[in-house]
This record gives sequence, C-alpha cells and structure tokens, in this order.
Amino acid sequence: MARLPNPFRALILYIGFALARAGLIDRHRVVRTTDLAWPRIVTGIARMSKNAVDVAMVGVAVGTSAVAGVGFAGPYWGLAFALGGGVAGGTIALVSQRFGAEAYGELGDAVRASVLLAILITIPVSVAFWTFPTRLIDVLSSNEAAIAFGADYLRIVGLGVPFAALNLVGSRVLVGCDDAYTAMQVRAGGAVANIVLSAAFIFGLGWGVEGAALGTVLSNVVAVAAFTIGLVRGRVPGIGEFPISISPFGSYVNPDMLRDLFEIGLPVGARNLVWTVAEFPMLAILDVFGENTVAAFVIARRIWGIMNTPGWGFGLASSSLVGQELGGEDPAEAEAYARDIIRFSVATYVVFAALTAVFATDIVTLFAETPENPEIPIAVNLVYAACVAVVFQGISGGAAGPLDAAGDTKIPFASQFLGMFCVSIPLAYVGAREATPAIDVPGLGVTIPEVALPAIGLWGVYLAFVAETTIPAAINYWRFRSGKWKAISEAYRPDAPADD
Repeated sequence: MARLPNPFRALILYIGFALARAGLIDRHRVVRTTDLAWPRIVTGIARMSKNAVDVAMVGVAVGTSAVAGVGFAGPYWGLAFALGGGVAGGTIALVSQRFGAEAYGELGDAVRASVLLAILITIPVSVAFWTFPTRLIDVLSSNEAAIAFGADYLRIVGLGVPFAALNLVGSRVLVGCDDAYTAMQVRAGGAVANIVLSAAFIFGLGWGVEGAALGTVLSNVVAVAAFTIGLVRGRVPGIGEFPISISPFGSYVNPDMLRDLFEIGLPVGARNLVWTVAEFPMLAILDVFGENTVAAFVIARRIWGIMNTPGWGFGLASSSLVGQELGGEDPAEAEAYARDIIRFSVATYVVFAALTAVFATDIVTLFAETPENPEIPIAVNLVYAACVAVVFQGISGGAAGPLDAAGDTKIPFASQFLGMFCVSIPLAYVGAREATPAIDVPGLGVTIPEVALPAIGLWGVYLAFVAETTIPAAINYWRFRSGKWKAISEAYRPDAPADD
C-alpha cells in the first residue's frame, strides 16, 4: 500500500533540516532517521493519547476517585510493558544486526524465541492480577473508593498483559527490519480501536472503569492478531506488505538466542521496571497529600507520556540504524548516526515541551468534570515541571539507543535506577513529610531519632519530575561518549554474514 504524505513527518523533517543547515547533523541521516522515527512517534502519540483519553473519559463519567483508582492500577499494568519491553529490547538488537547482515535464518530464530519468552514471563502476572486485584491496590492507598475502582480496572486489564508484551515484540521486529511505518499502522490502529471501544463501553454501556479496561484488552488482542498474520504471511489486507515473513514452525527453543535475549533484555526490562516500580512508592507518597494530588499526578503523567513520544521514535531509530551499521561492521558510521540522533531528539523534545507549556491549562481541564476541580492547578504546575524534565529525557533516551543496539544495556538501567530511587522518590518524600519518623532497629536496641525535614510540600514532587531525567541523561551520555559500547557489540553480532 502506498504511503500517504504525512504532515507530522514534514514537521520532524523541518526540525532536522534546520539542524542540518546549522551544521549540527548530516542531512542524509536526517531523512533516514525521520523515516524510521516519525511512524513510531505517531504510534506513541496515539497510544499515549489513548491512555489520556481513557483517564479523561473515566474522570468525566465517574469522577476523581475513579481517576485515582486507575492511577493506582497503572503501575501494575505497566509491568506488561516493562517485561514485554525487556524482551523486545533484546529482539530489536538481535533482529537489526541480523537484518543488516542479511542473516535471515538467525533472524527467524530470534523472533520465535522472543515470542516464547514474552508469553512465559507474562502469563503468571496476568493470573496474579485476576486473582488478587484488591489486595494489590490496597498496598498503595487507604481511600476505599479509589481502591474499589482500581481493583475493578486491574482485574480486567490484567487479561491483556501477554498481548501487550507480544504487541511490543511484533513492533520491534518490524522496526529492526527498517519498517517503522507498518508497525505504526498496526499499533496506532489498535490505539484508535481502544478509544472507540472504551467510549462505547464507558458511555454507551455504562461500564465505567471496567469498560476502559476491556477496551484496552481487546485493542491489544487485535494488534497482536495483525502482527501475527503479517509476520507469518508477509502481508496484512488493508495494511500491506511486511518487510519479512517468519515461519511459525521453526525452532522456538534456541539456546543461543534465548541466552542473548536474556543478557540484552534483562537490563532493558529492569530499566523499564524502574519506571514502573518507582510509581508504587510515588503514589503511596502522594496519597499523603490526598486524592486530588493523586489525580493531578495521574493527569500530568498522561500528558508527560504524550510529550515523551519523540523518544519512542528516536530511541528505536537509533537502536535499529546503529544496530544495522554494527552488523555491517561499520562502527564509525554507527557512532555518527547515534550522535546525530541525540541532537535531533533533543531539538524535537524542545518543540513538544514548548507547545505543551503554552496550552497546559487548556489540556489539563479536559481531564476533569468541571474546570473548577481542585486537582486542576496542581496538575498544571506538574505539567510545567514535566516540560522542563522532558528535554533531558531527549538526551537520556537518545544516548540509550546506541547502547541498546550494542547490547550495552546495564548502564542505562543503573542510571535510571539512581535517578528514580536515589533522587526523585526521596525528593517527593521530603515534600510529603515534615519529619521522618523514629525507627527502631530490630535486635540492636537502637533507635534512629526523628529527623526534621524542610517544608517544601509540592515542590518536592515538581523537583522529582526533573530529577528522574537529569541523572540518567548525564550518565547515559557519558557512557555513549566513552565508546565502550562498540566493543561490547561484537559479542552479539551474527555468526555469519549471510544465511539462507
């Protein structure tokens, strides 16, 4: 199917060509990067907009307690993307290098092993969400109404965890094969279906948070079905040709592939888990401020998600293009692509953040029953903080792309862990409390006395937004500049230059 002209692609190209005219990046790399990045950014906008619309519809139809409940369920649902994203991180590294080396037999083994691993690690999570939803939500809040809404949402949405993971794997296979456009069609189409289904279930059938959850599950099932048909048959009616076709009857248990997926994907999954796991203590801390602050944080996070979508495109474009150059034994060109994409990414983030800051109040009010809701001013200030923080995310994600492509995934995990757990969450904690409580040390008879804390209130939450990106940005960029990732990549390159 012919690719239609896209104004979003034109915007990204305009930013890239402006940087090229300034001599900051190469014009040829602008075009190739844009062709891979813009479909993924559109996919991200569609998916994050879907998440935002779900919250907005729940807020309008049910109220603030329901928004808070969905927010408490959010980190658990995020486990699907943390675990699936870990497998998919290994997938794109192995697929892109084998695609660049034309080692198609090994490429098929990598895809099948990824599917098996994604299913095995997500089914137990799905079972746990169905079985213990109330107990899991109760960990985060004492608000009975929010707990009930959150449990209802988590029980249903948990059924979609394996499908969400496979959705990520299918997308990374296509991006690794230089085709982000088809991946965009499938996943953005799923996001649109999610909005339509959720609207029908929430407003048409009156199913509230359960309707929002069911819409999410069904849309992921549809997307996985499209990826499966396309990768097996080589095309999907209405979407078009896929860049490769994979036999479903080959080996799924390839020890070498599973080992490489584990070695590369474990730190990627752990890095994703940092974001997800960090939301648990963050939401528990915010519960101290009250329901309105929790709802404001959930709203701001949804808007942050949309602002963060350039990283979806540029990070995966970097992983794919850098991986292909490494697979083709050209590390110098791989580094050149990585450097240019980092600059391209940061410039695009600046544009997104500026536009969001200008319309922050108007955007936030879409999430509430009335513009007078008390969470609105808190959410607006959180969005302003996010606009500052997201620019550094451009550096962090852009520098992580080449590291992921090379299999050097431990440092991005460590940087994210330090930023979230050692700086961001402590800042939010300081804001929520005027003093740390006294702590008795078991077995030693020692008591750590109460410590007074500065009364910074919500400023702790605002600063937490900024800390979670500035720390990883500094560490990831330092690792990229060291060049060690190029040597590490040699262990994960294909065994042969070509294969059937």
